[in-house]
Amino acid sequence: MEQVIHRQNAVDGRAPPLPLRELQMTDSLAAASRISDIPRHWASVAPDAPALTEQGASLSYGVLWEAVRQACELLRQRGVRAGDRVMIVSENCREQIAFLFALGELGAWPVVVNARLSAREVESIRAHCEPRLQIFTTSVSPDASAHAQRCGALEVESGAGTVCMSATDATAAPEQSATAGQVAALIYTSGTTGTPKGVMVSHRGLLHFARVSSASRNMTPADVAHGVLPVSHIFGLGTVLLATMRAGASLHVAPRFSPEQTLQALATGRISILQGVPHMFTRLLARIGETGGRVDAPQLRYIYTGGAPLDPTLKRDAEAVFGLPLHHGYGMTEYAGSLFITRFDRPRSDTSAGEIVAGAELRVVGLQGREAAAGTPGEILVRGPGTMLGYYRAPELSAAVLSPDGWLNTGDIGRVEADGALFIVGRTKDLIIRSGFNVYPIEVESVINSYPGIRLSAVVGRDTADHNEEVVAFVEVNPGCALDVVDLRRYLRERLSPYKCPADIVELAAIPTTASGKLLKQDLKRMARQRLPAALP
Repeated sequence: MEQVIHRQNAVDGRAPPLPLRELQMTDSLAAASRISDIPRHWASVAPDAPALTEQGASLSYGVLWEAVRQACELLRQRGVRAGDRVMIVSENCREQIAFLFALGELGAWPVVVNARLSAREVESIRAHCEPRLQIFTTSVSPDASAHAQRCGALEVESGAGTVCMSATDATAAPEQSATAGQVAALIYTSGTTGTPKGVMVSHRGLLHFARVSSASRNMTPADVAHGVLPVSHIFGLGTVLLATMRAGASLHVAPRFSPEQTLQALATGRISILQGVPHMFTRLLARIGETGGRVDAPQLRYIYTGGAPLDPTLKRDAEAVFGLPLHHGYGMTEYAGSLFITRFDRPRSDTSAGEIVAGAELRVVGLQGREAAAGTPGEILVRGPGTMLGYYRAPELSAAVLSPDGWLNTGDIGRVEADGALFIVGRTKDLIIRSGFNVYPIEVESVINSYPGIRLSAVVGRDTADHNEEVVAFVEVNPGCALDVVDLRRYLRERLSPYKCPADIVELAAIPTTASGKLLKQDLKRMARQRLPAALP
């Protein structure tokens, strides 16, 4: 049975129908209303089936659900209620996953934060979301341990293992709005204002995305996916964790990426699904080249990259090494995952993001808000079940990107060809994508500008030879001040995540601006490229 989804396009508002194959999995999850219904279902119908593998140990779905149940009880004892925000400062592990599902079961909002963020960044998120409780997965993450120590958190035994917990904040009030019960997770992204934005991701959106994502990969309970992408990111949460479990498959959990460990996991002969950002594949290919140019991955059947544009050279090289099509997609946190995905049964030879997923609608808008002609770039607007519920405690920011009739302005520029394939051709504003993570220049600039003696700063992105983007900072110091670049780098490392720290810091006598004081960032980007021509592909 095939389902036909229509996509709006620029010529007459309708494109030819795109056939999307129905899911080849049990439909008993169709009635799921919370993300916790996924492990509950598999614990009921296949309790002995493997759910997670971590450091050589395997957890069945039955054992995982018991860990979720015990985590629920512990959270209740700590006073967690529906609508409460609970921060999980962590790297990927079974404890993180158990508490994520437990909070969904209770109707509370998990705020999963990458433990590798700086103390300043974690504190900024904490101050904004005002969590009832903070949980730190110290068993696998030295960074989580450091955050736990800073917060005075104490060790607690949970159903999944030992974690550290803060004291309960009795002043934190639960959200009681009409949509509070729909929120599955609060995922923070750095805003263009320099302050973090909490995206309210819905249960409905994540469940829908898990379903279409599993279907696009033809996933079955026999699959084992490599789970190294951070669950704090929509890619790791939706594409990797939830899509894998939606299929009843198992996840090989890894707290952080290293080429050596990923290749070792592939060589075990269990991993069948490998997903990552382009930079991850670039590093894998480099490591494979150093060790003879061959990869040992006997069960690998599907590879996928997202989170950043796909470079044709990377696609060519990855497909040559792995002997598989490198699939690709386009999505965002504000839409609970992928909007476009290349299909397993019809891989692309180009670098498009594939076809629109079931249930989603697209508009490509040109000048004066008119629909762009087919094949012509325009601003991408989307609508569907994955659309976010808004930015937490930021109604003005939500209104700026969400129309009353549900259209989300993505801020990206793309074109849709006659066959329905989407090509991303640019990004609005000045967003930098570093290793699949968004870096907003104004956040980095605000930290640089807080350093003594700095008068002005401007941050831009620069392409690197390994198909990534790096951060370049231009600084202007106050008269009579001398810039100590070494000390400035130390200052930034203490306040920014590693991927946000500038790879190059350039002192200018005067940063170029317009007459109105607007930074001339195109001039700065040109200067950044000229400084390091060897880095360009």
